[in-house]
Amino acid sequence: MKLFICIDDTDIIGSKGTGEIAEEIGALLQQKQLGQASSVSRHQLFVHPDIPYTSHNSSMCFELKTQAEHLPAITQCCIEHLLEQSAEGSDPGLAIATEEGCDWPRLIDYGQQAKKRVLTKALAYDLAKQLGVHLSEHGGSGDGIIGALAGIGLRKYGSDGRLKGQIQLPQHCSSMLVAELIEQTAIEQVLDLAHQPLSSTAQIQLQGKIKAVRWHGQSCLLVDKQDGLWHNVGRQQLKDY
Repeated sequence: MKLFICIDDTDIIGSKGTGEIAEEIGALLQQKQLGQASSVSRHQLFVHPDIPYTSHNSSMCFELKTQAEHLPAITQCCIEHLLEQSAEGSDPGLAIATEEGCDWPRLIDYGQQAKKRVLTKALAYDLAKQLGVHLSEHGGSGDGIIGALAGIGLRKYGSDGRLKGQIQLPQHCSSMLVAELIEQTAIEQVLDLAHQPLSSTAQIQLQGKIKAVRWHGQSCLLVDKQDGLWHNVGRQQLKDY
């Protein structure tokens, strides 16, 4: 079976980030032989004065391939690590959904609404109860449950968010063919800003931090043409993801 695990609001300015804690949880679950974790994706939520957040209001989600009998131990492991690692003064929330049997259109819609308007804890708890999704708060106001539930919907949607960390390139490499990027890195597809795939023989100029976004469930590199050459996009263009 596959689980979607998402956390939110675990940090304060200067503390360990939520993405790092999510990666730690994934690694811990693997260490305990409770499943195989995917990479962590960051999902941008609505920024509004009525929503408290540390810096960008984003939640962190990953998938876990596991066995049904491991679910109680997985949930307990997630909770224990949140309690241990979340910063004092933060408002951590945890959401865990099983892929089978969930009403995904409703959860995806909730995630997309969380990118556009202020939502409430009551709404999150009510939806989670209806859909059979584990939702729990572990400190402070517990407002992190709102973003944690949204992150699961956005991860399942597949065309939202960017992957935590940088894509590792071969040493001293500043230019690669699309085919080489797909063969030698974690990139699964190279897309232009209209989300159209590039030819396998297109040459990509690579500079700065090489970040991947999720599009149609794949790890994708976004590129833009400048002076006739394709370049990986920068931080400003990635903000929409």
